[in-house]
Amino acid sequence: MQIATLKKTQRIWFGAVLGLAVTLVFGWSNGMFAALLPMFVLTLLERWNSGIIVQLIVAVTWVCLQVSFIVGFFQPYPLLMTLVVAIFLLFKCIAMTHKSSYLFGYIGLLMGSILLNFASFSGFDLEDFVMGLIASALVTGPIVALAFYLFPAPCDKPPSANLAPPREVQTQIDNQRKDDIGMMRQAALGWIIAMAAFILFQVADLNDSLSAQSSIFIVLAPMTFIGSMAVAKIRILGTFLGCLAGMMLQLTLYSLANNMILFLLGYAIAAAVFCRWLAIGGVKAGIGFSAMSALTVPLTSSFVPEQQDAFFSICYRFSSIVVAVIVTSLMIWLVHHFLVRLIRHKPLAA
Repeated sequence: MQIATLKKTQRIWFGAVLGLAVTLVFGWSNGMFAALLPMFVLTLLERWNSGIIVQLIVAVTWVCLQVSFIVGFFQPYPLLMTLVVAIFLLFKCIAMTHKSSYLFGYIGLLMGSILLNFASFSGFDLEDFVMGLIASALVTGPIVALAFYLFPAPCDKPPSANLAPPREVQTQIDNQRKDDIGMMRQAALGWIIAMAAFILFQVADLNDSLSAQSSIFIVLAPMTFIGSMAVAKIRILGTFLGCLAGMMLQLTLYSLANNMILFLLGYAIAAAVFCRWLAIGGVKAGIGFSAMSALTVPLTSSFVPEQQDAFFSICYRFSSIVVAVIVTSLMIWLVHHFLVRLIRHKPLAA
């Protein structure tokens, strides 16, 4: 293993485990974000980049404020709220067509859609969820900084101060078309799928749909038909491996799962392989991210030692993700071909 890959593996693993430990110590609800956000940032970065951290915190805080405003003022008026949400999602999709604002737009699209969905349920505490999400974003900075301090990258070149998305994020959107027609199609594709998902989750009673909804936007992330089809396969495979690891961890610990140290140790061992894949990059990184999500979310949201296991939650997560990915892929295929015929280059006049 190359020293750079080893160091990056250690940083990602340390960030995810420390994030989970923080949630266990302080008893945060929705603690999966404190584990997944540092992992996400450390996967993107090769060196410390304060610009990415600031962009993450600002994006999370801003989308929380936007959703709180939309829900607070427009939720009693469904038609007006749908119009406001349509404008909100459109701006996020347009931001995703530019490299410099892609991360900001994607975080807003993913987190905003999740918050809007759950806020529609009467028993959901939006304020608690928002505060937990912002706290997870704020703690991401110190965790990432500590990870780079303990496991520094080899000093083969000076660190970059560029505020644009790092190489891994740029790779995801390099295949997007940069001409006006291509960017218009990509923004329209993202907006149509996002609005369809919003309407579906508003109409249907899907109060345990975090994994399915997030899968829709993970598949949509490349903003292109070919890229989305590739991500769909990776998402299903990674989710299966992560769910399998979660089941094995629960069965292994069994009655000892109420011991926080043993639970954290078991999670750390299970996460080691997936963090290695995240450090390698490419297809394996996509599988590793999906696997870490599938491992982390059920164990932090559904598993209560000696009271409630996560077996049903893990099975439901996998089945709902498979259905969501298949339906989303079909929708993207249909919308893509519709937009290709609708938005065309105008022939030049003779």
